[in-house]
Amino acid sequence: KKWKQLSRLQRSVILFLFAFLAVCGVISYTSIGEPWKSLTNKSLDDQRTDPEIPGLKLANPAVLPAPQKADANLGDYPGLSPQKPPKLPHHVRRGPSNLQIKPPWRDVRLKTRHDTSRIVEEPVQADKEEKTEKSVISWRGAVIEPDQSTEPPSSKIKEPEKPSSVEGEEQKEPVPINERQMAVIEAFRHAWKGYKDFAWGHDELKPLSKSYSEWFGLGLTLIDALDTMWILGLKEEFEEARKWVANNLVFDKNVDVNLFESTIRILGGLLSTYHLSGDTLFLEKAKDIGNRLMPAFKTPSKVPYSDVNIGRGTAHPPRWTSDSTVAEVTSIQLEFRELSRLTGDEKFQKAVDEVMKHVHTLSGKNDGLVPMFINTNSGQFTHLGVYTLGARADSYYEYLLKQWIQGGKKENELLEDYMRAIEGVKKHLLQRSQPKQLTFVGELAHGHFSAKMDHLVCFLPGTLALGAHNGLTADHMKLAEALIETCYQMYAQVETGLSPEIVHFNLHAQKGQKDVEIKPADRHNLLRPETVESLFYMYRFTGDKKYQDWGWEILQNFNKYTRVPTGGYTSINNVQNPSNPEPRDKMESFFLGETLKYMFLLFSDDVDLINLDKYVFNTEAHPLPIWAPA
Repeated sequence: KKWKQLSRLQRSVILFLFAFLAVCGVISYTSIGEPWKSLTNKSLDDQRTDPEIPGLKLANPAVLPAPQKADANLGDYPGLSPQKPPKLPHHVRRGPSNLQIKPPWRDVRLKTRHDTSRIVEEPVQADKEEKTEKSVISWRGAVIEPDQSTEPPSSKIKEPEKPSSVEGEEQKEPVPINERQMAVIEAFRHAWKGYKDFAWGHDELKPLSKSYSEWFGLGLTLIDALDTMWILGLKEEFEEARKWVANNLVFDKNVDVNLFESTIRILGGLLSTYHLSGDTLFLEKAKDIGNRLMPAFKTPSKVPYSDVNIGRGTAHPPRWTSDSTVAEVTSIQLEFRELSRLTGDEKFQKAVDEVMKHVHTLSGKNDGLVPMFINTNSGQFTHLGVYTLGARADSYYEYLLKQWIQGGKKENELLEDYMRAIEGVKKHLLQRSQPKQLTFVGELAHGHFSAKMDHLVCFLPGTLALGAHNGLTADHMKLAEALIETCYQMYAQVETGLSPEIVHFNLHAQKGQKDVEIKPADRHNLLRPETVESLFYMYRFTGDKKYQDWGWEILQNFNKYTRVPTGGYTSINNVQNPSNPEPRDKMESFFLGETLKYMFLLFSDDVDLINLDKYVFNTEAHPLPIWAPA
């Protein structure tokens, strides 16, 4: 009624105003609508890309997986000390069935003033991003986070897996080689000159007599040094050695080889070089020697014989016993497991895994410590009651941890045995010396403690530090710091500044007496790597420059007392006589394969130069890839 009471003019004005407002509304929407929509969408995208990981604090994982959601709140596990989460990769390289590895080290030194590097990269289009889940487990105070379970490779795989690479990986600024690393390169070239001039293609150089010695007749020094040359960037030397491998390395010969030594040096060296270089020549040679070593496992107990004739396909124990040493039969696993992963033939991994499972169940251990010998017929420990972390037992403990890391930190039996063993070391073998209160690892024989420590035991600080880096209890790192100080003093308290093969520590303070005593039969030095190895791990994980300085002192003393002017370095008989250290006329292959490699890595500040979250070193310093979760 009110509307009809209005005049025609009034109704027209009102309708006009409504129409005008509608037109203004349409114009306003088109001018501000699109920016508002863009802003809203951006906000929503930001929310999506920010993953929710409530309560998750990663310990350093074995590899760098995609973002994950936690299965459990870590607040329920008070023993875990939080660590910085690693940077996640943009892409994941697909590996063989159920297993993956991370990319080999990328050479960032291509344009330094010394053009000594060479790298082969095979970028691969990344497959779909994978999601993994973790659960926290605890064992005797150690809180760790396992990756996905590791399964044996499928036997259906027929094509060898290529070394993995990451496409789209961020390029980093080149890290120049420093003066100390250049000194290592010079030392290597000097040693290599002696080998090339006087022992080319043979096992070991005798630098004083300018000749060679044979052990297996398989060019041990050359194969042991392949990946060292690659890491040091020695292009010409590497290519020359590769030609020898291609044309002269033949395994079809009637010769007995030691299963352990040929596995860690030859098989390990070939696999490592394959991963670093991408050259399938080395994988083919690795498969050849791997197959020829398999007869060693044909024993009643499946515990392998010590010796194999790689031409005849037969195996046997040493002439004087039917025993094998525990370290030898339990320190071939990293290499054979990796060979299975690459070839898809599960027989290699199956053989060595059976050994570890068998040893896990054996009686005769003492709080995780194992005897030194095991019978290949009965499969039982022999010579019970003697426990050491030196010769014949050392790398058993090392490979417990490293297999666990290699397989994605899921094989809990390995972790349990490792943790028990370290507790056994603390309970039975640790003592302090006088007068400096050095912590050392002695030996136990039928309940009697001996203050004897092999230089070989100096692998332990590095192994403990590696475990702590991978999430094990923090007191392992404290013990590592104490033991590496002791290993350094085994050099520093000796007249030449070089450690003897064995030392005895003084347990009672006497005036004018050092912590370290050396017996005449033990005062030789074989150019061993164990202390330098542990210095590398300690510096990589702590950044403390003193470890580099200690390594530099050792290198200088090697140059002063073991360097042979015509080429090569020699073992010496007397580290206590600077005026006449009594050279032995032998350069062990591990001087090039391990000692100088660890020296070079110790002096580097590039954490990606063999990244310890992507690689695990075998006991001959050959880096093998850590398997990413399936």
